[in-house]
Amino acid sequence: MTRGETDFDPEAPEQREIGREMVDQSTGLGSVAAHLYRGEIERVTTWRDRLDRTTDWAVTVMAAILVYAFSSDGTSHAILLVGMLVIAVFLGIEARRYQSYDVWRSRARLLQENLFANALDPSAGVERPRWRAELSEDYRNPAIKLPYREAVGRRLRRVYLPLLTVMLGSWFFRIAAYYPDQTWLEAASLPGIPGLAVMGSLIVGYGLAVGVAAWPRERQAKGEVDETNYGEWKS
Repeated sequence: MTRGETDFDPEAPEQREIGREMVDQSTGLGSVAAHLYRGEIERVTTWRDRLDRTTDWAVTVMAAILVYAFSSDGTSHAILLVGMLVIAVFLGIEARRYQSYDVWRSRARLLQENLFANALDPSAGVERPRWRAELSEDYRNPAIKLPYREAVGRRLRRVYLPLLTVMLGSWFFRIAAYYPDQTWLEAASLPGIPGLAVMGSLIVGYGLAVGVAAWPRERQAKGEVDETNYGEWKS
């Protein structure tokens, strides 16, 4: 019998109620699902650790640059500009890792909201009627589900926009405190680059980061705790 000729219908009530079956009777499927879920959670934890390590490195490098930038009067303010570029590089790396992290997290959430939640309270039914077919297709053809722009925006909101704000504020403070006898444009200049170009680039870059972080979009990331949902749960 070929795959197309099988009697399996993921939308059939008896198939959708697999969560009820897990608690109503002893089956091998329950054991398999438990091991499957344990493996997915382990992958989620591994990728979560990779995200944390990227953030740790970004914070460590930023702290080192800030200490060096304010260690002496002779240190150029360009080191703070380099620090912002380094943070942007870490942001790009972490956004890619976040996309991979979302692959495993989305699978774990699909099991949680349709299998285990239904096993605990079958009266509520499943959240996604075709969840078994969706999960099967994802195992056959795994793919990135989260757009890169949303991954960048989420990491900006959670981590990197505050880091960039600290670096930008430190740069403005150093310009104001360490060059009292010069105008802002004179103090901001670099060899071969006028101060207006430096300040303009900073303002445009920071504005772009704020825009990406605040841009309204439909939520694609699956499984993260959302503040609005938390408020509804509390009420």
